[in-house]
Amino acid sequence: MAQSENGVRLMPSTTRLVALGFATVILIGALLLTLPISSSTGESVGFPDALFTSTSAVCVTGLVVRDTGTEFSTFGHVVIILLIQIGGLGFMAAATIFFMLLGKRISLGTRLMLQESLNEDRIGGLVRLMRWVIFSAFTIEGIGALLLATRFVPILGLGKGLWYSVFHAISAFCNAGFDILGNYRSLIDFRFDPIINFTVMALIVIGGLGFSVLQDVRASRSFRKFRLHTKLVLTSTAILIFGGALFFLIVEWSNPTTLGPMNPFQKAMAALFQSVTLRTAGFNTIDQVTLHPASKFLSVIWMFIGASPASTGGGIKTSTVAVLFLTVRMVAKGRSEPTAFGRTIPKGTPGRALAIAFIGLGVLLTEIMALQLLHPEKHILDLMFEVASALGTVGVSSVVTNTLGQPARLFLILAMYTGRVGPLTLTLALGRRQAAAADIIHYPEDRTLVG
Repeated sequence: MAQSENGVRLMPSTTRLVALGFATVILIGALLLTLPISSSTGESVGFPDALFTSTSAVCVTGLVVRDTGTEFSTFGHVVIILLIQIGGLGFMAAATIFFMLLGKRISLGTRLMLQESLNEDRIGGLVRLMRWVIFSAFTIEGIGALLLATRFVPILGLGKGLWYSVFHAISAFCNAGFDILGNYRSLIDFRFDPIINFTVMALIVIGGLGFSVLQDVRASRSFRKFRLHTKLVLTSTAILIFGGALFFLIVEWSNPTTLGPMNPFQKAMAALFQSVTLRTAGFNTIDQVTLHPASKFLSVIWMFIGASPASTGGGIKTSTVAVLFLTVRMVAKGRSEPTAFGRTIPKGTPGRALAIAFIGLGVLLTEIMALQLLHPEKHILDLMFEVASALGTVGVSSVVTNTLGQPARLFLILAMYTGRVGPLTLTLALGRRQAAAADIIHYPEDRTLVG
């Protein structure tokens, strides 16, 4: 931990190292995808498109400017899925696996980076937790792949069917949304298949809950015994998923290009899938371009919220929104402290939640204005949809990303990177910062009017 001249402890460098680690993985992935062997035609896709694809994969977003299924070779698919796995679990997971295979002891510096990568408050037990995270991730992905194989193998054959099952299971659990089915159709051709739909939805939800929540559920096995964080995540997740599904079902019920032609069960399944995929997954079973404007607007909000802390997803996180809601409820009821489930939220948490939401909103609005200036012919709602998808690391698109120019794509790359790395950086900068000089000086209070 570095110190300033006045002896005040500064923010540790682990944040910058984690951010640099993601950037390094993105660059390596871009160089690999630039190789002719990564292309289905044997010709390089070019560095700009390779960089966009690599960023989207590492940041587990799913936005594409090249059709993953048809324009990349098997080698390219392997590179992409490895980038997704590293990006979803955090590049420190790959480092931990490397150290474990070599039988080497994990240093204190590596443990600090693990702490930052997993968004944990304590350094004790991090290596054990990371081992459990890796084991659990591979197990869940394996089960998901076996379930998907029951549908893909009969259609595609044994070898290709298994590969497609593994690829899409990893992509779904890591909330990436990449598919290799081709022609930018994602899972639209399987929109009536319950096994594929519910398997992918389950993988998305489990991956988006966060490993700390999964560990707590595994250890406690009772909602009453769960930690407050787990209760807030599970409650907010359920409200967002089922509330969103009900909204989409009502709004899109008669839309002839989305839910209109389906029977009631298919409509309910598609609406539920739409609500789930906006939790930063990026798969879709209905055409996002033809959604009702109200559905697009709610999608922007859902994508901005995203998944939960220490998960494979992005966004400002469900727990952040939950804390903000509890703070508003506190003010409305005239209470002095926000509470939930018989517990009091720590004093500094509402301020950190507000800062994260405010900064995230600032980035969102800035990116929207930039894209509107670059593409005035595009509808503002569609650009909001695209930016929220990138910043929330979701990956669904209503403007077709490959129709945007290179400057706009660079802004989306920045948004994807910010969405994946930003929450980690903000958490450390706002939540774990050591006492600074400004905190030592206490100024006299004075009133200001709000509201």
